[in-house]
Amino acid sequence: MEKKIITSSGSPAPIGPYSPAVQVGNTLYTSGQVAKDAQTGNMIQDNISLETTKVMQNLQAILNSAGYDFSNVVKTTIYCTDLNDFAAINEAYGSFFSGNYPARETVQVVRLPLGARVEISMVAVKN
Repeated sequence: MEKKIITSSGSPAPIGPYSPAVQVGNTLYTSGQVAKDAQTGNMIQDNISLETTKVMQNLQAILNSAGYDFSNVVKTTIYCTDLNDFAAINEAYGSFFSGNYPARETVQVVRLPLGARVEISMVAVKN
């Protein structure tokens, strides 16, 4: 199967040698997204809820560019620098789904790019 590189003007440009997302067949793999604003280049770091919401908006832009939406997401990985933020991250993250939640793990890490406190990646599948 051929892989198709997915980009979006609504999500920030990669900060390294990777693609925002890659589609293979009916499956879309997103790279991890942080709360960087695509227009200003600034990180959203006012609070963890706003940061998580911006991460999800960036992912939404990528999903939409490929013709997917959150109902197609089957797996997510959340990296955070402080598991004490879990409840706030969970609430913001969960507001983008309407049931039938994807499988997920949440992992605390020492550090994330650009000083981010949360990074999320996704796998989405279309029928």
